[in-house]
Amino acid sequence: MIWKRKKTTVNTSLRRAGIAAVISLALFASSALALKGPKKEQKPSGLIFGTVYGPDDRPVYGVRIQIHPVGKKKPNWELMSDHRGEFAQRVPLDPAGYEVSGEAEIMPIVDGKPQHSHKKRVKDVAKVHVEKDVEQDISLHLRD
Repeated sequence: MIWKRKKTTVNTSLRRAGIAAVISLALFASSALALKGPKKEQKPSGLIFGTVYGPDDRPVYGVRIQIHPVGKKKPNWELMSDHRGEFAQRVPLDPAGYEVSGEAEIMPIVDGKPQHSHKKRVKDVAKVHVEKDVEQDISLHLRD
């Protein structure tokens, strides 16, 4: 005796649509759970931000900035000024004083050409006191 298989008449497009609906529902549920994950408590902090100006009183890009508490020599934070000469750093909210120093090497431009042989090292230091959840705005004017 030969066994014949019965043909089923299930619409394959409906089956695919059902599978797609189940997958999309599962993805939606997992993304909703991921967004509602545990929140990290943010500690209150102060913000020190500022702008670095060169000897010609224009903002300077790429200046190395070091921030450390007053009385300590090693920097706690090192960062660079951005294309607008700006920098920002969050610091602990404990009442404290900080020294912010900036240092760069500049080349004078004569007749539109940089003078590599006349490089100068310029720097400035500013003191900031952070006491509350406040933003402290400073500026560094780099001089010889």
